[in-house]
Amino acid sequence: MAGDVSIRLPDGSAKELPDGATAGELAQAIGSGLAKAAVAAVVDGAEVDLSSRLADGAEVSIVTAATPAGRDVIRHSTAHVMAQAVLRLWPGARYAIGPAIDDGFYYDFELPGGAHFSDDDLARIEATMREIIAEDQPFVRSEHSIDDALGIFVDQPFKREIIEAVRDGAEEHDATAPGSEPDAAISTYANGARFVDLCRGPHVPSTGRLGHFKLTRVAGAYWRGDDKRPQLQRIYGTAWESAKALADYLHRLEEAERRDHRKLGAELDLFSFPDEIGSGLPVFHPRGGTIRRLMEDHSRERHVAGGYEFVYSPHIAKSELFETSGHLQWFADSMFPPMELDGEHRYYLKPMNCPFHMLVYRSHQRSYRELPMRLFEFGTVYRYELSGVIHGLTRVRGFAQDDAHIFCTPDQMPGELGSLLTFVLDLLREYGLDDFYIELSTKPEAKAVGSDEEWDLAIEALRAVADSAGLELVMDEGGGAFYGPKISVQARDAIGRTHQISTIQLDFQEPQRFGLEYVGSDNGRHRPVMIHRALFGSVERFLAILLEHYAGALPTWLMPEQVRVLPVKEDVAPYADVVVARLTEVGLRVGLDSADTGVGPRVGKAKVQKIPYVLVVGDRDAAAGTVGVNRRGAKDPERDVPLDRFVAEVVDEVAARAPGPQPEGADPGS
Repeated sequence: MAGDVSIRLPDGSAKELPDGATAGELAQAIGSGLAKAAVAAVVDGAEVDLSSRLADGAEVSIVTAATPAGRDVIRHSTAHVMAQAVLRLWPGARYAIGPAIDDGFYYDFELPGGAHFSDDDLARIEATMREIIAEDQPFVRSEHSIDDALGIFVDQPFKREIIEAVRDGAEEHDATAPGSEPDAAISTYANGARFVDLCRGPHVPSTGRLGHFKLTRVAGAYWRGDDKRPQLQRIYGTAWESAKALADYLHRLEEAERRDHRKLGAELDLFSFPDEIGSGLPVFHPRGGTIRRLMEDHSRERHVAGGYEFVYSPHIAKSELFETSGHLQWFADSMFPPMELDGEHRYYLKPMNCPFHMLVYRSHQRSYRELPMRLFEFGTVYRYELSGVIHGLTRVRGFAQDDAHIFCTPDQMPGELGSLLTFVLDLLREYGLDDFYIELSTKPEAKAVGSDEEWDLAIEALRAVADSAGLELVMDEGGGAFYGPKISVQARDAIGRTHQISTIQLDFQEPQRFGLEYVGSDNGRHRPVMIHRALFGSVERFLAILLEHYAGALPTWLMPEQVRVLPVKEDVAPYADVVVARLTEVGLRVGLDSADTGVGPRVGKAKVQKIPYVLVVGDRDAAAGTVGVNRRGAKDPERDVPLDRFVAEVVDEVAARAPGPQPEGADPGS
């Protein structure tokens, strides 16, 4: 019919609509349920508002609320509402940027007179946001010239800086209108008569489509992430498509707080961060040191069995080493400042172990018969992380990497990559992680060495080994290191969070930079391929992940104290000593809590410390050679358990590296 437009849908079908129809009208034409769930649309690959008019032949998909893309729209729209609420409550406030982020959003502000938000202000802001939502204000998009946009934001320096950056040729996601002409390069969204914000969109049709949100915390943030720029006030929040989705997320937050490894580290006396040492530099206490030793010892045993050779390298080196490796060119911002020593030689704390391992390889001529050469080290490295991103054990300035570097021939490379990934996944499963996917990170633009051909070859080799693992593969475009692409094993923990753990990086560049060679079967000199592999990533971060995965109730084989013995009264102490000796004899780690207080408080203390097994022994046990067993997480104790049977059970559990008894809510399999 004349005046109609034909719209192509994702399933390949077409929909005829009147000329001038919008994406929202398309959703309604498909079905009322879709129209109710719709928050935006994708037209020919670009996200747009539902109010956008559709051209003939356009390919269109509708973005619904309960999808990752839909949630981003909801969160970004809610961030605008929050900014509007802050400006109502603090007239004269300056607002910077407010993007959607994983599971939420934030907005940065500079308050009049240097004022600061407090956590108590969040309730006031939330109440004002609900007023704005009740007003059902439409999100109205407009496009402007640079000069007009500068006039709109004359009193907003952060917005003006973004606009000026666009004028100077920068691509600013917060302001640039996709596909716009230069005289209408800036897009804005207005809500009501008083609030307007820079944004490329899309947004929900009106504020009334929002409402399932919660403001979570206040933090400081430097403008543009630069500690030399103004420090702003950042409010974080979360927003979802339904009350249930919000409630589920808030429950996950509560669970995450309960599992916070920093809190558990203090409660279980595992590690601390003394002010006298410096930010991001942990010390491990005896209990934490025992867990770390057990983790490392098991890893060492597996590496020995896997054909790795152990090396050790110093913590500092001359600048020449890092100039050769490229770290001073590409990684200097993350390195500690140099020390001037030995006649003005500059020494750096090492940020990575790989340059040292290349020197080990280069120490004498190598033959193809020596390859593959697998070098391994628990090497402590140092990286100057900004104070604002340091977080417990997960982001520190000094940490131990379980670093391996494999030197092999090109023909050996596919087999080594495959065996490496198998090795990594098997070992992670032994620590109780088993829900994985793989991320493939490709060449970073303008920050990489080597030819496109070398990068393409390396990327395809990694893609092949990732595909062979039978796991979901997710692309991370531009996320590789400067010397090569990588695959990362991403593990989901007991409450569904994802952590990057192990990495395997293929490197054709560093062997060239260090002039590494081997003599082949043809007596010619050839360049080896180098594979970087970190299994834990870092020992500190992996321990943090395990603590949160198990809510502190680590498997029995990893617990610093596996069994605690409690005599009911003093005259049973000799039998308690026999029980302790028997358990110690078979290699178990045992504690004794003498009868100087009642049994109940002592059992309670052991539960708080998440001891897997608490044995209560009395006169009847002494006479019969039994124990009373309080298993971690069990509702009721077991009485009259033969000591030998208990010992055999726990020895078998430890040997199998089984998860062991878990308190309620801490079982990763639940």
